[in-house]
Amino acid sequence: MKNITTYKNKKVLVLGLAKSGVSAAKLLHDLGAFVTVNDGKPFEENPEAQDLLALGIKVICGSHPIELLDEDFFMMVKNPGIPYTHPLVQKAQEKGLPIITEVELAYQISEAPIIAITGTNGKTTTTTMIEHILNAGMEDSKAHLAGNIGYPASTVAKKATNEDWLVMEVSSFQLMGTKQFHPKIAVLTNLYEAHLDYHGSWENYVAAKWRIQQNMNSDDYLVLNWNQEEIQELAQNTNATVVPFSTNEIVNGAYLYHDMLYYKDEAILAVDEIGIPGTHNIENALAAIATAALWGMDAQTIADTLRSFSGVKHRTQYIGKVDDVAFYNDSKATNILATQKALEGFDPHKLILLCGGLDRGNDFDPLVPSLKGIKAVVLFGQTKYKLEDAAKKAGVTSIYFTENAETAVDTAFELGEKGDTVLLSPANASWDQYDNFEIRGDRYMAAVEQLNKTKRSSQ
Repeated sequence: MKNITTYKNKKVLVLGLAKSGVSAAKLLHDLGAFVTVNDGKPFEENPEAQDLLALGIKVICGSHPIELLDEDFFMMVKNPGIPYTHPLVQKAQEKGLPIITEVELAYQISEAPIIAITGTNGKTTTTTMIEHILNAGMEDSKAHLAGNIGYPASTVAKKATNEDWLVMEVSSFQLMGTKQFHPKIAVLTNLYEAHLDYHGSWENYVAAKWRIQQNMNSDDYLVLNWNQEEIQELAQNTNATVVPFSTNEIVNGAYLYHDMLYYKDEAILAVDEIGIPGTHNIENALAAIATAALWGMDAQTIADTLRSFSGVKHRTQYIGKVDDVAFYNDSKATNILATQKALEGFDPHKLILLCGGLDRGNDFDPLVPSLKGIKAVVLFGQTKYKLEDAAKKAGVTSIYFTENAETAVDTAFELGEKGDTVLLSPANASWDQYDNFEIRGDRYMAAVEQLNKTKRSSQ
């Protein structure tokens, strides 16, 4: 890593722990900063804070006292999930204190160039596709997954050399806290309405996403979804070299034509060769193809990797079959659009959908067209009755209720017949019953595995 002196002997406040906060605190400590960590969880219930204290880092837990900012801090590093309406953040802004997120720190110390991927949906799958393709073609270097995908960017940047690449998923929350962040290649998968409770408006959300290219120049590449007019309009206001991808038209980049995926004039692979189902994954593959081609990867390696790509955990992830009923885990589908995209990849007449979760006050009428023709739905969580209304509007007659994602497995299996598919794609956040979507997906998969063991032992 670059041994920068920016923070040496400077007081830095890290607000909020979790993975990124812990990583930022440790890095700043290594860089010679006087670090104070503030986290809402009580100290006795906070093993991360206890570990940081053992390193000699000052920790204040259990509340967020405003008087903390009476100290002469040089900067605040804010956990991305903490909104800018938080009293401590607002006070920091009033005092003119610079506020960044951990991905900004990662950029500042990284010797490795960065490929950054953002968007409303598809960014995790696209990020992983790109990482797989690059590593398939690298010999003496490595592409490292980093960022919002679950690997704190500053931890990954510490170990990456100038021969490596960081393939970094970045959220709108993270991008709002960037100043110098400068990827060599950036990808915007799509823009749909999301996180407006955090950003306050659609315009603010789009502006946060568009920060990905704020420091790019004509030597850098910006890979954009040309299917969306709003993104085409945004493309008029960047210094980066724009490389489009599209499923609707031939573009000077990556595109779909007669069921074949191309980069420029070169055919890469057929749609039905992509290793994971769904029309949305055609867009993800095109974005990955464009990025890998710009990096210099040959068409054969790109095609071979996409053929063998089996998906990302919790994102339309194929689990396996029990008595010829296939199970998929799409627990990452925490909004309606993500579930709509997942449903496009399956035959509705043979599909049993498991759905439900946290009630955020919305209805599910936008989901109705995607539910038409579905064999059955199994509903759980706070939104189960709202989803029942949507299913009835779609003409679904087989509607069942269950307690949670795990108990839905047995119910769905009883409904299933040979050749059917069971898909967990909740269309809701998990927080009414689970701490996060990963736990929801893990417990669902464990229930499928238990079902499989039970069936095997009875044969």
